[in-house]
Amino acid sequence: MHNFASAHRKAATGEITSPGGDTGVWALADSASIEETGLRLFAGAPKSTLLAAANRRFGQDMALLAAFALLLFLVVWFFAEISLSQQIARITQMARQLAQGDLTAQIPAPLARGELGVLMSTLNQAAASLERQHDDISKLNARLQQSQRLEAVGQLTGGVAHDFNNLLTVVMGNAELLVEQSEGQPQQRMLAEMIVQAAQRGAALTQQLLAFARKQALSPKALDVNQLVAGMDSMLRRSLGEHIEIELIRAAGLWPAMVDQGQLENALLNLCLNARDAMLGGGRLTIETANTVLDQAYADVHLDVKPGQYVMLAVSDTGRGIAPEHLEQVFQPFFTTKEKGKGTGLGLAMVYGFVKQSAGHVNIYSELGHGTSVKLYLPRALGASAPAPERVDRLMPVGGQETILVVEDDEMVRRYACQQLRSMGYRVMEVDNGRSALALIEQHPDVDLLFTDVVMPGGMNGRALADAARQLRPTLRVLYTSGYTENAIVHHGRLDPGVQLLAKPYRLVDLSRAIRSALSQPT
Repeated sequence: MHNFASAHRKAATGEITSPGGDTGVWALADSASIEETGLRLFAGAPKSTLLAAANRRFGQDMALLAAFALLLFLVVWFFAEISLSQQIARITQMARQLAQGDLTAQIPAPLARGELGVLMSTLNQAAASLERQHDDISKLNARLQQSQRLEAVGQLTGGVAHDFNNLLTVVMGNAELLVEQSEGQPQQRMLAEMIVQAAQRGAALTQQLLAFARKQALSPKALDVNQLVAGMDSMLRRSLGEHIEIELIRAAGLWPAMVDQGQLENALLNLCLNARDAMLGGGRLTIETANTVLDQAYADVHLDVKPGQYVMLAVSDTGRGIAPEHLEQVFQPFFTTKEKGKGTGLGLAMVYGFVKQSAGHVNIYSELGHGTSVKLYLPRALGASAPAPERVDRLMPVGGQETILVVEDDEMVRRYACQQLRSMGYRVMEVDNGRSALALIEQHPDVDLLFTDVVMPGGMNGRALADAARQLRPTLRVLYTSGYTENAIVHHGRLDPGVQLLAKPYRLVDLSRAIRSALSQPT
C-alpha cells in the first residue's frame, strides 16, 4: 500500500495483493488539497467482489442477446420456410403439368429472387422451347401425311391415265378420220367434230392426271422464264378478259431455269385462269419472277425441298382468297372450291405434280378477302444459257415409203396406228409383244423404224426391246409411245438422252410428225 501511495501523487487505481494473497482493487484520491497534512485517501474492495457483479451483468446481457438472436432466427426461418415451400410448390405444380403433357405450363410471375428465381425462369424457357418443338413436329407430321396421301393418289391416277390414254388414242384418231370423210355431210361432220373435241378434253384431263402423278415424260432445258412470260403476255390478256389488269414484274439478271417449256406454259396458264376465276368482278393479276435461294432452315420446315438456287415464278391475284382449312387440300386432284361444273379440280394438282417432277417446289399463301399468291420455285440451270422459247410447227408433215415395225399390246391402238401409217404410204408390220418383234427384225433387215409402246406385258418392255433390237441392228431407229412411261425411258423425271417419245393419246398430225422426225435422225 505504501509503495502504491509513494508511486502516485495524483488519483490512480490499481490492484494490490495483501500478504495473505488476496487481491484487491484500490483507488487513490487526488492528494493535492491535503498534501500539507500528510494524509493519503484510499478506497478499495476485493477483486472477486467487483468481478462478480460485472460477470453477473455480462451474463445477463449475453443471455438477453442470445434470446433475441434465437427469436430473430426463428422468425426469419419461419418466413423463409413459408416462402421456400411456396416456390417449391409452384415448381412442383409446373413439373406435374409437364408430366401430364401440358406444354403450355408456366410458373407465373412474380418469380423468386436469387438462384431459385434463375431456376424458375430456366424452367419456363425450357417449357416454351418444348412447346415450339412440339408445334414444329406437328407442320412437319401434317406435311408428311399430306405428301403420302398425294403420292398414293398419284400412283392410282397414273395407272388410270395409262389405260385411258390408249382408249383416247383410238377415239381421237378415228374421230379425225370421220371428220375428213364427212365432207358434204354437215350433220355427220358436226357429230365427228364433237367427238374430237370431247376426246381432246379427255386427253387434257389425263395429261393433268399424269402431271400430278409425276409420270409424264419431261424434256427439261435451260429456259429464260422472262422470255416465256413475255411471249405469253398477249395470249393471257385475250384469255383473261379486259376486267383483269395484268402486271408483269420481271427480275433483271434472271437465272435460266431447268424446266420443260411446254409444261411450264401449261402451269402458268392454269394459275392465271384460277386467278381470273377468283376475281369475278375484276382485279389485278401480278406475274413476278426473281432469283432466290432456299436455305437449309427453309428445307428443315419443308421436307420436300432441296436447299439451293431457284428461279421463282409467282402468280398473285386480288381475288376472294382461300379459306385456311382448304389450303392443305388445294393440290389434291378433283378438289375445288368452285361451283359444280365450273372446274375439274385438276389445275393446281397438275401444277404441283409438274413442279415436283421438275425437282422444284410450290408454295401457296392466301388470305380471305385479300387474294392468293402461288409461287413456283424452279431449279436453276447451272452452267447453261437459256435459248429463246421454241416455236412448234403444226403443219402436217408428208409421209414416206420406209418400213415401220409397230409393237403395241393394245389391239385397238395397234390397228389405228397401223392404218394411219399405211395411209401415209409407209410399209407396216405389226406385233403385240417384244419377243415377236425381235424375230421379225432378224427376218427383215429392211425395217427402218421400230415404233414401240413402252409398257408391255411378257417381261420385255419397250426399252428392253429396243436395246435387244440394236444388238441385232445397231443403226435401227426407235420411236417410243406411251401414256404412262414408268422408268423405262424416263429417269428422275427426264427422258434419257437421245430418246424420242410420242405421248398418248396422239392426233394424226402428232403421229405423222413424230414418225418423220424419228426417220430423219442420223443412224
